[in-house]
Amino acid sequence: MRGAAVLLVMLLHFIGNTTPTNSVEAGVVLVLGYGLLGVDLFFVLSGFLITGILFDARFRPNYFRNFYVRRSLRIFPLYYGTLVVLLVVLPRIPGMESDDLAALVDNQAWLWLYGANVFHALEGEWALSYANHFWSLAIEEHFYFAWPLLVWVLRNRPRALLWASVGIAIGSRAAGVAAGILSSSATIALATPFQLQGIALGSVIAIYARQPGGGAAIVRWLPRVALGAGGALLASFFWHWYTEFGQSVLGPLRPSMFVALLACLVVWSLVAPRGSWTHRLFTSRSMTFLGTYSYGLYVFHHFISYYFTKHRTEFVIAEWIGSHTAAVLIQASIGFAASIAVAYASFHLVEKHFVALKGRFGA
Repeated sequence: MRGAAVLLVMLLHFIGNTTPTNSVEAGVVLVLGYGLLGVDLFFVLSGFLITGILFDARFRPNYFRNFYVRRSLRIFPLYYGTLVVLLVVLPRIPGMESDDLAALVDNQAWLWLYGANVFHALEGEWALSYANHFWSLAIEEHFYFAWPLLVWVLRNRPRALLWASVGIAIGSRAAGVAAGILSSSATIALATPFQLQGIALGSVIAIYARQPGGGAAIVRWLPRVALGAGGALLASFFWHWYTEFGQSVLGPLRPSMFVALLACLVVWSLVAPRGSWTHRLFTSRSMTFLGTYSYGLYVFHHFISYYFTKHRTEFVIAEWIGSHTAAVLIQASIGFAASIAVAYASFHLVEKHFVALKGRFGA
């Protein structure tokens, strides 16, 4: 599932962000523009997995220590190692100077403190160039920081924790819609309070599935929820084509419908019969490979894709070979290959050695 999430994001940045030159390319760019849903899928997965881990461990000794140390060992080496290279090493290399890099150095405190999304929201635009994508990592870290405390406070009241998750999911989406209406900022929705719906929905599934009969109830309701969310989503697009209603009223609600469908996909991936297309897809070698290195792929791929977009390299390649479509495919292939190579090297040379230390801090 992580493989699917990072694949969606990479397709968006390597192909969906290119400039179409014909109707076929325009259609592909339109479809891959929804690759940002990969981030929402990451959020649903985080809510589901992290809440499940915390819920199961809420009565164990060293609850806070074990969780924070284990998360730090997985997250910090790659994140802060990347920042050291990006903000300390590269600016000191002759010939690497650029306005983008200088702006990153000037605003680096936001990155060191996991505040990329806050900076984007305050600036009202994507303001961190090569590190724009760190906004979602900031939200994840805010979740890791605060959520363990709420789970621990409500450790004896699982139903209260469940309803708190439901309330956060609804409140976050409602606040995001209101902020979008009241603010002129193009990136205000990136602020953490407005991006908690997916995480909270994943948490709802994790908690409810651990209640007596909860798992069976989730499976029973799965088709109805998927049909309802899917139907509402299609209706919103239909009305958008024919009236202004879909854009002004239903448009802001579309993210909720998409997130609900992604939550359904997570559940279905767990209960799909062996041999079904879902089971075959998410247990395939390609998807599990991408999932294994998804963190590194997410961190590294945007440096490459941003460079491509900034320097319009697709058109340079197109001049060489005489086809813009082929140029986009070649550029995307280079981007995918380079991202995989760097993520693979990062994991095996650095990350896995820190991951191995997690075993010293509980299960």
